[in-house]
Amino acid sequence: MSEDPVEQQPKRKDSGLLRSSGIVSFFTMLSRVMGLARDVIFARVVGADAFADVFFVAFKIPNFFRRLFAEGAFAQAFVPVLGEYREKGSQAAVKDLVNRVTGTLGITLLGLTLVIVVAAPVMAAIFAPKWFVDEPEKFAATADMLRITFPYLLFISMTGLAGGILNSYDRFAVPAFTPLLLNVTLITAALVAAPLFDQPAFALAWGVFVAGVVQLMFQLPFLQRIHMLPRPKVDWQDSGVRKILALMAPAIFGVSVSQVNLLLDTMLATFLPTGSVSWLYYSDRLAELPLGVFAVAIATVILPNLSRHHAANSQQAYSETLDWALKMVLIIAVPAAAALTLLAEPILVTLFYYGDVMTARDMAMATLSLRAYAIGLVAFMLIKVLAPGFFARQDMRTPVRIGVIAMLSNMVLNLLFVIPLHYYWQIGHLGLAAATSVSAFLNAGLLLIYLRKKGIYSPAGQWLKFSVQLSCAVVLMIATLLLVADWLEVFNQAIWQQLSWWQRSGNIMGLCLAGFVTYASFLMMSGFGIADMRGPSKATAPTESD
Repeated sequence: MSEDPVEQQPKRKDSGLLRSSGIVSFFTMLSRVMGLARDVIFARVVGADAFADVFFVAFKIPNFFRRLFAEGAFAQAFVPVLGEYREKGSQAAVKDLVNRVTGTLGITLLGLTLVIVVAAPVMAAIFAPKWFVDEPEKFAATADMLRITFPYLLFISMTGLAGGILNSYDRFAVPAFTPLLLNVTLITAALVAAPLFDQPAFALAWGVFVAGVVQLMFQLPFLQRIHMLPRPKVDWQDSGVRKILALMAPAIFGVSVSQVNLLLDTMLATFLPTGSVSWLYYSDRLAELPLGVFAVAIATVILPNLSRHHAANSQQAYSETLDWALKMVLIIAVPAAAALTLLAEPILVTLFYYGDVMTARDMAMATLSLRAYAIGLVAFMLIKVLAPGFFARQDMRTPVRIGVIAMLSNMVLNLLFVIPLHYYWQIGHLGLAAATSVSAFLNAGLLLIYLRKKGIYSPAGQWLKFSVQLSCAVVLMIATLLLVADWLEVFNQAIWQQLSWWQRSGNIMGLCLAGFVTYASFLMMSGFGIADMRGPSKATAPTESD
């Protein structure tokens, strides 16, 4: 018998899904709140000027690759294989896999980082071609900042590897807490270091670099605690490594379609008026709040559970877990999308409006893209829980095909939406956000159709009742928001923009609280309660002896 204390602990039942999701959501909520505070400070420090656009591009490039390696394709390929090793192999085999994956991934990322740092102007020209041709100062600054920010990819990807290991052992809290350190570091860079630079945006770039190091170092002691601290070995021929690499290749497209679309939006936005990149950034950040807090949390929790169900051949539990995840996402996504669409401008003004660096025009432009992103929020969140339904079964081909369709559709829609909106009204960034949302609905719809078609997911009972409860609750919430907003004169921008930050914040918080109480109260009165939010029953959950 192994003496490893981790191995002696039974795996958690699915009845702990709600608790685990709650833990992840709590820390993710803290991180997102800190992220909003960070963006408010960014708005004060760099606003939406030319160098703000440069920083957001230089940050988005490594952030995009982070989604591929740390949170996207690598996590979706690594966690199921690690779960299979845990179910069918010894602890020594699990440790050996972790060592070889760490070494192989690490050397790959180090090589990629060195190449991009040397070839930063080439990468800058690819993602900001307009600046390369017409705005040499912004182009040069982008290349310089990219050399500072891109090593973040190496550190955060290894952090993602550590987080995947911890999640596989049901240690969800530490990986969920870690992003807080990014926000704390960037806030420190903005408040402390920015005044020391001629261009404050460069202080933020150095903050990104430091944040990567801090996040990785934070997780290492927790790996040691469960006796899983890697000793890296480079081994391209190892069967586990080769299996993960084979799964990663298609998963890069399958899991990161929305990220590819957002990056394409950023690239196209460089052709639009100055400020477009920043408008998209601020609106995307608000739309990502419910996405990151709830959808990512639920997806993080269900992936290892689905992987164990698949390894144990528990098809009923697999389908029930997906069914629970879909309902939990819709409970959050639908009201969040409705509220963000309705209150887009008041929320943006509350958080980011400062007349010297962020103007009323910036708020109006960001409102357009936020509403477009908000409409697609339901689809963005559904993708996060539908895709693991394939990845946990190590089926990467199906989401790849769907992802390619969605990505190509987004490219076509970009041209159809952006050109006329930019030519006639100078609001091409709205077309970028709208195209992303429409393609997300296509992606989510096709994922659901194929899950049903392949017999992977069969909806449980009472979906009609759930749909009626949800729809009525959202309608009542919207009515409450409109009544309270009219009383508070939230939509009168001439008055709203003259209020102090504290007055605006208090009014928005009261308004959102009124909407939430109405929504939650109706759900409970209609019979939807805590019992409905729990995961599948213990009877269907695999245990250590399955």
